[in-house]
Amino acid sequence: MSVPLLSLIVLLPAAGAVVLMFLRSEDAVRWTALGITGLDLALSIVMLVGFDTTTHEMQFTERRPWVPALGITYALGVDGISALFVFLTALLGSTSVLASWTAIESKVKEFMISLLVMQALMLGVFCALDLFLFYVFWEAMLIPMYLIIGVWGGDGRVYAAFKFFLYTLAGSLLFLIGVIVLYFQGGETFDILALTAQDLPFPVQSWLFFAFLIAFAVKVPMVPVHTWLPDAHVQAPTAGSIILAGVLLKMGAYGFLRFSLPMLPEASVYFSTLMLMLSALAIVYGGLLALAQDDLKKLVAYSSISHMGFVTLGIFALNLRGLQGSILQMFNHGVTTGALFLFVGLIYERTHSRSIADYGGLMKVAPVYTSFLALFTLSSMALPGTNSFVGELLVLSGGFAANLALGAAAVLGALLSAAYLLGMYRRVALGPATVGARYKIRDVNAREMVAILPLALFVLWVGLYPKPFLEIIDASVKHLLVQVHGKEGSQ
Repeated sequence: MSVPLLSLIVLLPAAGAVVLMFLRSEDAVRWTALGITGLDLALSIVMLVGFDTTTHEMQFTERRPWVPALGITYALGVDGISALFVFLTALLGSTSVLASWTAIESKVKEFMISLLVMQALMLGVFCALDLFLFYVFWEAMLIPMYLIIGVWGGDGRVYAAFKFFLYTLAGSLLFLIGVIVLYFQGGETFDILALTAQDLPFPVQSWLFFAFLIAFAVKVPMVPVHTWLPDAHVQAPTAGSIILAGVLLKMGAYGFLRFSLPMLPEASVYFSTLMLMLSALAIVYGGLLALAQDDLKKLVAYSSISHMGFVTLGIFALNLRGLQGSILQMFNHGVTTGALFLFVGLIYERTHSRSIADYGGLMKVAPVYTSFLALFTLSSMALPGTNSFVGELLVLSGGFAANLALGAAAVLGALLSAAYLLGMYRRVALGPATVGARYKIRDVNAREMVAILPLALFVLWVGLYPKPFLEIIDASVKHLLVQVHGKEGSQ
């Protein structure tokens, strides 16, 4: 294409952040941020509409020399593995601006600048085709998220932000070492496609696999490196939680798909049983922790650990249904869990409480709110007809084919999700109206509906007609399986 579409998508939020620096009115800052994220969303839709679902090749590619002496290039492109996540990031960017409209009262300009810069960096992660460029985006996005938690978070924000930064930085340092090793072992290039074509010795693959595992596992997060997540979610403002759950958690799983499987195929196959065990552990352990929570945000945070366990289970099932389901479930989780954090934020704005015990009978005072909450709750527990059902069904099908016992353990996690989600909804929305005596609750307004409706649309669209989404994924997943099993020498 003559128009550098991906550069526009990636750099537009950063350019918008520069524009915000010169605005004085808080209303102008909010409207400009919404306009920038809305335009970015429109460009991502243009990208999806023009996406060729019949090929696994990178599309909308751009390459320009950056540091020629080291072989570093400014290289962007998307395939079926990354296209949906570019769109998801743009969608949740607009949602986050709307969610912060009245929730952020101090330093509004600085908050919106941080949000836009983080969106640009996250989009760069999904589009980068140069490993050095990928690492720059990957590492730099920690800074705006650290600020969003540490400046605009709750009472324990400094501790939560510091813990988030330390965990993710430790993982990033191991990833950096892996990047350097790959550079020298792969012919002194940072080109991701060229590195994927290399046939590394198994000992090198094994070492790199565990270096990448720790870096990506922290981001997912996988048990036992998950303890930063509940603190970060509880202390983050609503927009921070939406982005954290909707996009940042996907980057660890995306790393497995983009680097571990195609670049380290023998090691990925060899250690797949270990990864399936860790995934099943996260599914069950996260579900049990969610079941014990009385804090709404903590419940949704621990449910994310469990649901992301399904994603890694599907990835390391290393079969077509598992991989298709894991990628689709990453998209579904971003939509559904992002929506749940939005709903927690909306009710927190009205009551300044996240305790489930403080609620009851919300259906009587906020029927629209509780109706949409029911939809997203049912989606999170993978009810047939919702988006998560399609993803979890494919993951479980692939998981059972890979390992019967661990597939059965994942089913237990699905049962736990029904228990804690239905229990939460019963206590919050149904029963006697105890909440009215303590708080003045208003139902959702027009601005909040604008944030909610697109997410509700994708819950039903993917749930009832997933074909367009699976078509985007299909060719790239099949090619990835050829890369894994072809290099490993089996089908």
